[in-house]
Amino acid sequence: MFDGIDKLGQSKDLRNRLIYVLIILAVYRVGVHIPTPGINTAALETFFARFQGTLLGLFDMFSGRALSQFSIFAMGIMPYISASIIIELLTVVVPHLSRLKKEGGQDGRRKLTQYSRYLTVGLSLFQGFMLAVGLERMSVDESTRVVIQSGLSFRLMTTLTLAAGTCFIMWLGEQITERGIGNGISLIIFAGIVEALPSAIGGVFQDVGQGNQSILAMALLTAAMVLIIGGVVFCERAQRRIQVQYAQRLVGRRVVEGRSTHLPLKLNPAGVIPPIFASSLIMFPATLGQFMEHPIFKNMSDWLNESTILYNVIYVALIVFFCYFYTGVQFNPTDVADTMKKHGGFIPGIRPGQKTAEYIDRVLTRLTLWGALYVSFICVMPSLVRVHFRVDFWFGGTALLIVVGVALDTIAQIQTYVLNQHYDGYLKKGMSGVGKIQPRRR
Repeated sequence: MFDGIDKLGQSKDLRNRLIYVLIILAVYRVGVHIPTPGINTAALETFFARFQGTLLGLFDMFSGRALSQFSIFAMGIMPYISASIIIELLTVVVPHLSRLKKEGGQDGRRKLTQYSRYLTVGLSLFQGFMLAVGLERMSVDESTRVVIQSGLSFRLMTTLTLAAGTCFIMWLGEQITERGIGNGISLIIFAGIVEALPSAIGGVFQDVGQGNQSILAMALLTAAMVLIIGGVVFCERAQRRIQVQYAQRLVGRRVVEGRSTHLPLKLNPAGVIPPIFASSLIMFPATLGQFMEHPIFKNMSDWLNESTILYNVIYVALIVFFCYFYTGVQFNPTDVADTMKKHGGFIPGIRPGQKTAEYIDRVLTRLTLWGALYVSFICVMPSLVRVHFRVDFWFGGTALLIVVGVALDTIAQIQTYVLNQHYDGYLKKGMSGVGKIQPRRR
């Protein structure tokens, strides 16, 4: 997995790209601590302490704790992610967007990205205004309110500030993707989640020092963490490879020899989208229960507490559903089968065309089930350990999937970059002698 990482020091360009990524992430972390004007930060911190395990707590995690501090980056990159998912889903039902995705090539992808940016601005303005209105209604008690001075000026200023912060984060992510290494948006989310790691480790040592946890329990938890990380890495890299054979064919006047390759199908093709959607839906009643005093919402909030069996059953069912749903949106077996047939490819023992599509769909359906169960286990495990074994175990869940997935993707891109630089060097050396006139010996 770490092949090529040892050559990092030999590439000056790669070092510069990595330094650029670190500088951009540092700029992002500085912005997280710049507060939005007009907010009583002490009252806001007290207010947010009640919202652990709700939608606000989930969004606060993805924003790198910027929401609980209500900084200029309070909305984080979530509007851009939502806009990208909406555009991706619309490509299935809108013919124009579908043509851009399938036939537009690089220009089509650039156009879809532009649509995502426009939608991000619209969502940021809407969500920023709703947050400003919600903040005006928040209070710790009758005398302490979160907003220092409510009014139209506060709403407009907060809306524009939060929307500008989200657009700036989107620009930072695109700069990392273009001039750095790795996926910029993913690395920004990664940085926000990892930011809480030092304080969590410090809390563990503090518990051991105060005698709240035994050294043996901490050792067992550490071993469990290592095993879980190893399991997540294995599952994220796992693939089901379907052999594909390409027959010999004539292209113009040239005969292209047949070759054998494979179609890789990931164990978890949907990534972290299913647990994010499932968490958002199942936390929605708990969020409403914090704002509304109606008994229905209070009862729903109690029923969907993470310590109940109903919560875990519904959570797993939602993860499985969204795994199948998002995989179906992302991967179309019929299009894959048609592309293979057009280029003379076939799966040995399977008739090209519809039979190939049915075979790929059958394999993908079984694979998605195992992937959904794996994701469900990682997401449900922390709450089960805390509730049933009475151990303060917060390691796992959506955050772990994001951190490991982004780390693996970034390492893979670094390896690809190192290999490309390596081969480019050989090509330059090989071409340096071409065209040179050798002196004639006398």
